[in-house]
Amino acid sequence: MDYKDYYKTLGVERKASADEIRAAYRKLAMKYHPDKNPGDKKAEEKFKEINEAYQVLSDEQKRAHYDRLGSAYSNYRSSGGRPGDFRWDEWFQQQAAGQRGGVDDIFGGSGGTTGGFSDFFRMIFGEAMRSQGRNNPFAYDSPGYEQEATITFSESFEGTSRQLQKPNGSKLTVRIPPGVKTGSRVRVAGAGPDGSDLYLLIQVEEDERFERDGSRLTTTAVVDVFTLILGGDVEVETPTGKVKLGIPPGTQPEQVFRLAGRGMPNVKDAKVRGDLHVRLKVQVPKYLSEKQRGLIEEASRIKF
Repeated sequence: MDYKDYYKTLGVERKASADEIRAAYRKLAMKYHPDKNPGDKKAEEKFKEINEAYQVLSDEQKRAHYDRLGSAYSNYRSSGGRPGDFRWDEWFQQQAAGQRGGVDDIFGGSGGTTGGFSDFFRMIFGEAMRSQGRNNPFAYDSPGYEQEATITFSESFEGTSRQLQKPNGSKLTVRIPPGVKTGSRVRVAGAGPDGSDLYLLIQVEEDERFERDGSRLTTTAVVDVFTLILGGDVEVETPTGKVKLGIPPGTQPEQVFRLAGRGMPNVKDAKVRGDLHVRLKVQVPKYLSEKQRGLIEEASRIKF
């Protein structure tokens, strides 16, 4: 059995950070995804290899387990050993015996499967389990295949759907719930290659009107200096339309008002919404009539 270099598969250095690994995976997954290469078996195999590499390198404990194997294999080759003679079974038994917390720490003990993965992957994350006498030699928590889905801010607020094409050519409509944010993952059971699960990795487009922090939104409202002094109303943008905000007399520039329940929905319960914070930006008039200027000059001479 040949050794698989997962770092080479993703085109990253062995010291690559988690963000670098994720970025490399996204780029390659988009390029080789079956939907973009219909009927291309080579692209499909490449896509599987990319996902397999990502399943290992994106998980801290699986990556550490793989790196230990890589170090042992590299030393073996450096000493003149032939690839086909490497004693995989002995190495895995040594690792299982020396694993302090047991192999459950690596695999999560969740009872997943390794369907669709290579013999090399099965050996790394299967042999150790067999050495522990588990009924399911491939019990680990697989995050499944990922595919990016870009949605607008409004779609993230209201919820939306995307239509996917399954490997067998059939169409599948996937509902994306309200409240998702960039980095959210929507599970689609059985939609990946070989009947595995597919996860939509959500990217939410920025909206120049709002800043988002979880379910809290922040926006700005422009108000003239006279409204700050005398009080009045100002129109405020919310995700569901404009509302009027009452400004009390003597309000200060950059003051923030909280509109309860006007923020983003909670992804677990769309009826629960965060708050909308409104920061006031002052608009000072560039031009004044003679009467306006005279009144302001008169007011400025009056002591508070």
